[in-house]
Amino acid sequence: MTTPTTRGATLPIWRLILPVLWFGMVAAISFLEAPLKFQAPGITIPLGLGIGRLVFFALNVAEGLILVALIAVTLWPRIAPRLRAGRAQLGVLAAVAAVYLAKILLIRPPLNARTDLVLAGANPGQSPWHYVYIVADVTTMGLLIALIVLAARRLAPRPEVA
Repeated sequence: MTTPTTRGATLPIWRLILPVLWFGMVAAISFLEAPLKFQAPGITIPLGLGIGRLVFFALNVAEGLILVALIAVTLWPRIAPRLRAGRAQLGVLAAVAAVYLAKILLIRPPLNARTDLVLAGANPGQSPWHYVYIVADVTTMGLLIALIVLAARRLAPRPEVA
């Protein structure tokens, strides 16, 4: 039987695990896989872009699922007050959600349009959108580090007040 003091007791752990998972995924895909795939023998620009489109679509779907789960464990109703997320966690989570939405709604469409042009054989030239996406990923990673630190602090034992 759960009591008001035990209901949702694992939520703070999930508030730590989910940002760590998300951070690892972005670091691995954006900063390892993406640049390294073009170094592989036989990979052409169109082939690399096609692979990248698939990989980043999958990453964005996974990020969205983690974001939904993170929002759920952060805003979970009716848990003991000591287990609730703090204002700082809520603010950072809102910022992470805003960056995610910007990536999906504002940055990915022009990147996809450029990829379509390259795959069709055109040479659209340099694009600032790749750099904007990198900035968004670095921002996401910084915000996730903040969420990780805040969640870890909430999990740390607090000294008893005499």
